[in-house]
Amino acid sequence: MKKIIYSIVALSLLVFSCSNDDDAFTQPEPLGAYENGILVSAEGGPSSIAYISNDFSVTENQVYFNVNNENLGVYLQSIGFNGDKAYIVVDAGTITVVNRYTFEKLGTIDTGLTLPRYIAFDGNTAYVSDWADPNDATDDYIAVVDLTSNSVISTIAVAEGPEQVLVNEDKVYVSHKGGYSVNNVISVINTLDSSLETITVNDSPDELFIDNQGHLTVLSSGANQYWLTPPVETLASITRIDLNDNSIISNIEFPEGQHPGLMTYNDGNTYYILNNGLYSLSDTETSLPTTTLFNITATSAYGMAVKSNLLYVTDAVDFSGNSILTVYDLSTGTETNSFDVGVIASKIYFN
Repeated sequence: MKKIIYSIVALSLLVFSCSNDDDAFTQPEPLGAYENGILVSAEGGPSSIAYISNDFSVTENQVYFNVNNENLGVYLQSIGFNGDKAYIVVDAGTITVVNRYTFEKLGTIDTGLTLPRYIAFDGNTAYVSDWADPNDATDDYIAVVDLTSNSVISTIAVAEGPEQVLVNEDKVYVSHKGGYSVNNVISVINTLDSSLETITVNDSPDELFIDNQGHLTVLSSGANQYWLTPPVETLASITRIDLNDNSIISNIEFPEGQHPGLMTYNDGNTYYILNNGLYSLSDTETSLPTTTLFNITATSAYGMAVKSNLLYVTDAVDFSGNSILTVYDLSTGTETNSFDVGVIASKIYFN
């Protein structure tokens, strides 16, 4: 009798398994399926988030829409992660809060924001850069958000065009690319009393991180306003800053005419792309590399990240159709994988 029961159970499991396989391409991802993978945010339209599993075997575009049956908004700028939550920043003045592993919507932050850009976290507090009116150089601010109530509780006035936000101990570091204009400062906000200092760097600072030496590293792409009469062009640079006193440790400038706009950091090395060449600068080097690690294949490289000896690059192509995420082996420069992702894909995250 036991053998008969086992056979029936086994047959039931087989039927259930086959049924799941048949539906694999039509059923939505199960809850928790977006853990242990790569997320790629795309500006739009429409705005979207793509998921690729770590082993590259599972891919899904429009993750947020598939889970919640609604669009994210007009222009997805960035995503921030805090614990088991993801905060999706949309330029239309809304931050959507989701479970980072299931992408189920948990709430929104939709008052007190105008044109938010990036978000960083300090416990139950978030700091959000906001351009406000992009045509007004005097109204830009950092919104201080209480994550318990998902509400803006105060604002800190800052210079024009705040972009990336980084929290380290009791300081918030903000790069100021300049919005529709050009700026050249890093704001340093004391979280204890909201006091503000600034550090002057080269024009158009954007990407920033803290390296393994404990220094703030900033990529400034330099002004390249070729449409003006006469054109305005200034030098790009990679700047290292001492966090103890905000002094400049080194300012490594690029030759005239070179304007790198993408930079990432991994395991003691700064990586940047210039004219589709990938370059690497270690924490201890004080001059720019003279040779590329290898060349990438992209029409419009628009986002990059490095993890586990792999380089991830988004190619926005013509900025109208789907973008391409390409994965390269850092050791050999070999292209290992390529995926279609959303329109104007700009940011790559590891979940």
